[in-house]
Amino acid sequence: MSFDVLVIGEVLVEVSTPVPFAAGAPATLSFSGDALNAAAAAADAGASVALLTKVGDDELGAALLRHVERLGVDTSLVERVDAPNGVYFTVADLDGAREFVYVRRGSAASTLEPTALPEHRVLLASGIAQAISESAAAAVQRAAEQTPLLVYDPNFRPRLTSAAAARERLAAIAPYARVVTPSFPGDALGSTARGTGDAVLALGAQAVAVTCGADGVIVRDGAHTEHIPAAVPDALVDATGAGDVFAGTLAAALARGATVAEAAHQGAAAAARSLAGQGGTGYLTQQQGEPA
Repeated sequence: MSFDVLVIGEVLVEVSTPVPFAAGAPATLSFSGDALNAAAAAADAGASVALLTKVGDDELGAALLRHVERLGVDTSLVERVDAPNGVYFTVADLDGAREFVYVRRGSAASTLEPTALPEHRVLLASGIAQAISESAAAAVQRAAEQTPLLVYDPNFRPRLTSAAAARERLAAIAPYARVVTPSFPGDALGSTARGTGDAVLALGAQAVAVTCGADGVIVRDGAHTEHIPAAVPDALVDATGAGDVFAGTLAAALARGATVAEAAHQGAAAAARSLAGQGGTGYLTQQQGEPA
């Protein structure tokens, strides 16, 4: 097997509501998580994509895999295990700053462990996978050391890990990264967007693309620095997963030979399109005529 993009990480059951949490609030069941959002975006950008994860060997796991396959992502590397799927609950969020409610302790994905990788051009991983368990962190680190080209999204989640622990993981993996895609201010790496980029490059990454929401993206690759304005979205429904979509689209472009700046331009445009759907893949399922 050979893939343009290999994504390693966690897929979650998503329960989303357009109103604040309350008894009787309307909710939609779907599947998301940073790894799935990014993998789906890479597939939508035309890459051949495989997802490396573990899911529960139950009815939800079966439905999850069907959803992943409909999004054009290969599931041959997904292992079914006797563990529950992680779940998160969310309210539609236009600011990209809302804290989600997660139920993921002991989840199937947390049992990820180091394994041999299939042939691929780009590996995409994130700090979330490194934070869910020690074995998953080891799986990501080992994969980073094996890949020809790594895209790493710090994806800091204060309810999942501490800023110090997240930075320690980033320091270990950054020297293997072709590009790191932190968000500002969400990843808590600097007091400014440029400071965030400086912090990442100081850890050994070859390039950095700092996503700044409505303020666009700052790309630094060697001596080249470029500010990419945010694209204008078609509609504003939910910012959930926009950073994942950016990273996945960027990975797909890099697999085709784009420069980091060219890939970031494509990622910014895709992230803007994703704002039109609820949840991390809602904009794609809407295009397919399916419920979000």
